[in-house]
Amino acid sequence: MGTRRSDEELEEYLRQVLIGGLESPVIEVVDHDPAWAQRFTREAAVIHEALGGREQLIEHVGSTAVPGLAAKPIVDVLLVVNDSADEGSYLPALEAAGYVLRVREPEFYEHRMLRTPARDVHLHVFSPDAPEVGRLVLLRDWLRRNAAERELYAETKRRLAARRWPTMQHYTEAKTEVIEALITRAAEAQGGGGETATPGGRQKPYS
Repeated sequence: MGTRRSDEELEEYLRQVLIGGLESPVIEVVDHDPAWAQRFTREAAVIHEALGGREQLIEHVGSTAVPGLAAKPIVDVLLVVNDSADEGSYLPALEAAGYVLRVREPEFYEHRMLRTPARDVHLHVFSPDAPEVGRLVLLRDWLRRNAAERELYAETKRRLAARRWPTMQHYTEAKTEVIEALITRAAEAQGGGGETATPGGRQKPYS
């Protein structure tokens, strides 16, 4: 299981990977909204058109993809392209469609995160071989099937959201232990095994 970084370590890391500097948003966890699924469908169509069908996968992930689960009102979209490090092959097209690059993480499986100007959609870009692709889908499907696990995760998020955090990533990393436990149980339930934790305890699009 990954370990959480100290606040100082995390802030130093964020200064290296964020485009546009640190932000201190209000963390709000709200009841599930069925409109989130509709929003994903619209965004997926925009992405598909922008890339001309060159994407390998577009999935709705994170808590807004789990009916009945409370979440931040930010729709997380997983986009898999041939090579996420090759920004020239997809970034100009997505920027032309209105997305803004916010995160560039070469050391985290070449992860890129773009968002809408309204900051209500986060688009996470990975290559096909990034372990995070499978983890995101595994966690989503596990929470969709298990009411008790959804309740555990929702309670954790509401409790943590009631605190003040320097950045959204501080809030996200505070959920590390619970998320890794959920993913481990999900992997065990499907007969999996091996390493499921993200190196360094980094947590990404789990709203």
